[in-house]
Amino acid sequence: MNKDLIQARFSKSLSSYNENARIQKKMAEKLMSFLSSKKYNNILEIGCGTGFLTELLNNNLEFENYTAIDIVEECKNYIEQINSDINFVHADIETYVLQTAPDLIISNASLQWVNNFETIINKLKNNLSENGELIFSTFGTENFKEISFLTGTALSYYSTKELEEMFPLSLIEPEIHIMAFENPKDVLKHLQLTGVNALQSKSWTKKDLTRFENGYRNLCSKRPTLTYNPIYIKIQNKTTG
Repeated sequence: MNKDLIQARFSKSLSSYNENARIQKKMAEKLMSFLSSKKYNNILEIGCGTGFLTELLNNNLEFENYTAIDIVEECKNYIEQINSDINFVHADIETYVLQTAPDLIISNASLQWVNNFETIINKLKNNLSENGELIFSTFGTENFKEISFLTGTALSYYSTKELEEMFPLSLIEPEIHIMAFENPKDVLKHLQLTGVNALQSKSWTKKDLTRFENGYRNLCSKRPTLTYNPIYIKIQNKTTG
């Protein structure tokens, strides 16, 4: 995983993200339904981006301390506009050292970008306070299946079954959303405007683009589609005894 490329692509797309990341916004709204409380002492949000989820949490929860981290430093400007008391940290969650034991760790559509997914999730779970909650959304194996089929490029997603085996006794809920576009170029534009085209650094040639467009037309008999496969996971650090 090229973290420099990920950072560069998402940084470039910040100004266009809110308008185009419609599925990610729905995911943030859905995550709110998994919360067990309206009040938390310490909240840690991972991959806050432009603040879809941050704003929902800020407007609907009571909290003492709120830390939002993101690999893109410019996200700080968006978070400060929501609430200047939220502590923004420019960091990569894979190297970030938690300073406190949050009673809520939450993340929307970002943890699929880590190199060691299971390791990071267990790290976060082990850093929760007693009865703390780890609530996040990621994506499953159907995600961007059209792009994977046509280009052979995709993140290493886990199936719902694999996640259930990885995190037993957790709440795991998958969804499917299918977006339709006017033409294959609009699909590429959507990927660029939301920053999720962070797997390949090389520029496409005209031949590459033509091959992609023809492949999409053969794949989709009508309008080109793009499949999103969100998966919501809630892990609770329950006390025993």
